[in-house]
Amino acid sequence: MIHELLEIIMIVSFGVSWPFNVIKSYKARTTKGKSLLFLCLVLFGYIAGICSKLLNSEYMMNFASKWYILFFYVLNFVMIFADFCLYFRNLKIDRSSSVSA
Repeated sequence: MIHELLEIIMIVSFGVSWPFNVIKSYKARTTKGKSLLFLCLVLFGYIAGICSKLLNSEYMMNFASKWYILFFYVLNFVMIFADFCLYFRNLKIDRSSSVSA
């Protein structure tokens, strides 16, 4: 039980942080200070975490009462994927700014 509580605290803490990062990326309109490798590694980590939950038979047997854990994994993945997409939007903006300058 305690390991589930700690996992929830970790995933919610990350989940609260990512929207701020996405908003910052959206407003910044640049890739400066961003790492595509970092975003890819975090996305990969969340894919692994989601797969871990889906392949865990004990978790899946109790899915009706523990669905929220997977929900937060998926929600965080969506936030990071949004930041990933903004990276490419901002990269395009960076390139067009350097051409016109």
